[in-house]
Amino acid sequence: MIPSVPADPGRRAFLRAGGLGALSLLAPGRLRAAPPPGGRAKARSVIMIYNCGAPSHLDLWDMKPDAPAEVRGEFKPVATNVPGVRVSELMPHLARHADKFAVVRTVHHRHTSHNAGMYWSIVGRPYDKDSTLINPTRTDLPGFGTLVGWLARRDGYGSALPPYVITPEPSCDSFVYLTPGQYGGCLGAKYDPLVVNADPNAPNFRLPNVGLDADMTPARLGERRSLLGRLDGAARRAGDAIPADHGVNQGNAFSMMTSPEVRKAFDLSQEPTRVRDRYGRHRWGQSHLLARRLVEAGVRFVTTMNGASIIWDTHKDNFGRMKNTLVPPMELAFSALLEDLESRGLLDTTLVLWMSDFGRTPVVNAEAGRDHWSACYSVVMAGGGVRGGQLIGESDRTGAYPKEQPVTPADIHATVFAALGYHPDETSYLTTEGRPYPLSEGTPIRGLQ
Repeated sequence: MIPSVPADPGRRAFLRAGGLGALSLLAPGRLRAAPPPGGRAKARSVIMIYNCGAPSHLDLWDMKPDAPAEVRGEFKPVATNVPGVRVSELMPHLARHADKFAVVRTVHHRHTSHNAGMYWSIVGRPYDKDSTLINPTRTDLPGFGTLVGWLARRDGYGSALPPYVITPEPSCDSFVYLTPGQYGGCLGAKYDPLVVNADPNAPNFRLPNVGLDADMTPARLGERRSLLGRLDGAARRAGDAIPADHGVNQGNAFSMMTSPEVRKAFDLSQEPTRVRDRYGRHRWGQSHLLARRLVEAGVRFVTTMNGASIIWDTHKDNFGRMKNTLVPPMELAFSALLEDLESRGLLDTTLVLWMSDFGRTPVVNAEAGRDHWSACYSVVMAGGGVRGGQLIGESDRTGAYPKEQPVTPADIHATVFAALGYHPDETSYLTTEGRPYPLSEGTPIRGLQ
């Protein structure tokens, strides 16, 4: 298993192991890339809002008010600020921002287990088995964030901030089975994300293992770095196996610990109280605010989680849970993020994705819940050149299957890479088996940009 960055492994172990890239002893995969994209990019960064466990598309974005009661459920659609576009009554804040986003209503794939479904959605390709009981390995294909981080480094990204960050925790099922695809996979530990693994809403929030203790001066840290260098040299002379990217990762870890840029980006105390309140004083809201700060500081891909583990898995009491605990903090944080990005001039260059592993069944079950459904669900996209105020594709009368313009996860990926200025089929990487894979095998979605 490839773990997320532990909550407190100790700074010495963190550095000795090579910092953020210390999760594997395998050599990174090789890549074959097209030249940088030049002036074609509409977006510079991506924020992916991820809902582990799969919210019901039928109760949020693709409502069926004329369907039978066992399909339409308890909620009613409401008008938005765009004529003809309606969303759930649970989202009054987002209804005022429909002109900023597009809803893709016909996304579909074939996995119905959480981790496999999450892998397909973030990697754009199926996992080799449809299961929840899986964990990341170094043979996994890379997902959105990994590839965007690699492309950024290839194109000259040199910030002390890592190009790919997950906040507050990685996607997973029950914190036992972490979703494959969200780490470096076959590209190697160098491209693992920085996982915050802390609550941004905590009064004393700080990024674990980053920053110097009061008694640690830069001079003392420099002495320790020199000592680590000598120890590594001795290990190499003794024939010990050391990963090829060990030194690079260790250098990145030292840079993060001493960088004012990193400390400033993660310092939510710099935000006015009214701004923090707008996002919501909870880990979801403050993670979205942190995502905005990271993008503002130049980070290229931020995944922000709406909930712990598979919190959106509403097999029971779907309507009560969505109304009382799940949707209000999600839609408040999402709307605040869109407002903030626009007011700061960042929405045009920041592509925002709202997505999940799949949708939920058209028919409500005997426990007032909805079960897993991957044959048709919704993904929302905003900013980064996306033309808002529109609905892409149409599902059938019960929201069970695409009726017009079906879309695959690979098409979502191709759209993202195209927005960033890359031709999805002109850049490829090699798997651990030596097979070349393009960034995406999909086609950018017609009508979005």
